[in-house]
Amino acid sequence: MSQSIKVFAPATVANVTCGFDILGFAVHQPGDELLLEIRDQPGLEIKDIQGDQGLLPRDPQKNTVSVAIAHLLDHLKLDCGFNLYLQKKMPLGSGLGSSAASAVAGVFGANLLLGKPLETLELLPFAMQGEALACGSAHADNVAPALLGGFVLIRSYQPLDVVKIPSPSELYAAVLHPQIDIATKDARSILKKQVPMKSAIQQWGNVAGLVTGLITENYPLIGRSMEDVVVEPVRSMLIPGFQEVKRAALDAGALGCGISGSGPSMFALSVGQEVAQSVGEAMTSALQKVDIGSDLFVSAVNQNGPLILSQDAAP
Repeated sequence: MSQSIKVFAPATVANVTCGFDILGFAVHQPGDELLLEIRDQPGLEIKDIQGDQGLLPRDPQKNTVSVAIAHLLDHLKLDCGFNLYLQKKMPLGSGLGSSAASAVAGVFGANLLLGKPLETLELLPFAMQGEALACGSAHADNVAPALLGGFVLIRSYQPLDVVKIPSPSELYAAVLHPQIDIATKDARSILKKQVPMKSAIQQWGNVAGLVTGLITENYPLIGRSMEDVVVEPVRSMLIPGFQEVKRAALDAGALGCGISGSGPSMFALSVGQEVAQSVGEAMTSALQKVDIGSDLFVSAVNQNGPLILSQDAAP
């Protein structure tokens, strides 16, 4: 039997209201599972994909998981190959970092099978290449927290400078995925190219406040800082019932509420699992009033990132 490994990579919430393309955090569920088999002959072969309703490409040059691994192998100058079995356990086009989870699972698992020639952080540029294929932009606010776990700040892209941010242990997220589709490329294309100085100053203050609140475990400051005056006013128009869901979350005790990534998923941060569950149920009820079904995930911040599920497992 070929040497193999099965790994899990988590979903992520990107932007976190005010931190467009620079902030993100990982959750425990949902996520992707990937079985990798290493082989002597070169090339990548996607043997099977489950859970995608047949929507994802099987061509290894067009799938985020295989493209990320290909960039890793090219960097390491290795001519071995992999058989890949991907199980999507999260909705596509959800704003939960579906493509990022696949890319991270790929480079994380491949690196381990290759004897871990690179440290975890060094895998980030290759996972970003998979993300670039999926949405046309090599942004890191999904792949970085999926790979590193926890809250992550992308201080700079040129050069790439990523910082993991401590966060309170009692901080929980309720993530609501409406059963509608919004393509990431579409959600990016509607954004304004210029931001008024007044809005920029307000946004900078909120980013600084949110990061400070996370580090100092200042929950009121986290809540006050979860305001997006740049992206949310535009993207929220794509999500039916957004304002009602946000109001329901805040009324139920959430610190703040916003769009997860490019949407349509929404998230709310709360203190403690019990409050987060109540907030999630309130969000679900509000969305039902506009006749849209949804999936709810309640999770503490995932500080681990990807996990090894098994080794030398048969497909």
